Amino acid sequence: MKTLYLLLAVALVLSACSPKGPYAVTDKVYNQQTKDFLKTIGQTAPPALIDSTGTPVPGEWVGTVNFGMRKPNYVIIHYTAQDSVQQTLKTFTIKKTAVSAHYVVAKDGKIYHMVNDYLKANQAGIGKWGSITDMNSCSIGIEIDNNGFEPYTDAQIKNLIALLGYLKTTYSIPTANFIGHGDWAPKRKPDPGKLFPWKLMAQHGFSYWSDDILVPAPDNFDYLTALRLIGYDVSNPKAAIVAFKRHFVQSDVTPQMTQLDLNILYNVYQKY
Repeated sequence: MKTLYLLLAVALVLSACSPKGPYAVTDKVYNQQTKDFLKTIGQTAPPALIDSTGTPVPGEWVGTVNFGMRKPNYVIIHYTAQDSVQQTLKTFTIKKTAVSAHYVVAKDGKIYHMVNDYLKANQAGIGKWGSITDMNSCSIGIEIDNNGFEPYTDAQIKNLIALLGYLKTTYSIPTANFIGHGDWAPKRKPDPGKLFPWKLMAQHGFSYWSDDILVPAPDNFDYLTALRLIGYDVSNPKAAIVAFKRHFVQSDVTPQMTQLDLNILYNVYQKY
């Protein structure tokens, strides 16, 4: 416990010493909130419980020596759907928007770190991936400055790869656990869109991609089950199909499965 307090205290001191700038006020709010979190995790009183007869349940705090901080296990990639990184930074530093991300990647490749990796950002929202229904609690959100209709810049992609490599190594994030916002929330979100270079990401170990030579899917291939096994929410089959094709096909994002789509899915789902 003392080690955890020391680490958090050092982080708070370092953040408090950051230079003043246009986000000095929001930095101050961030620092105060982390101090509040520190108080919360420092609480050691057992919960006051009452059994079915109204009798208090006896309890006692005994601190263990075997624990650590929770680590992220997924990375969710977004595009900002806004016109500039300045607009996005403003959006993420206004309380009423209630949205945020751990990182924002500007068009020139500059990376803004906005939430500590061990804290939860309000980025994934409502969705489902496999059995996960609270992605914010187990993931890092990365927003890329892109309005959704333009190519990503070379600087963005180069520096994003560096960031993803750091996250994968630091937190031992599995290859399969790098997904898009649209994968997580196919009924609501399309980002990072069909222009995002998922094939290149897969070549670097961030998500999977289909092999160059595809074995044809069998005639009785159950593509909805395959989509579900990858992680997709198939409660709306058309939305799941579009999300899959936006990530793994990209040349066609219609809600129908062609033979090529089936072959790609048959190849890809076996990697998960």
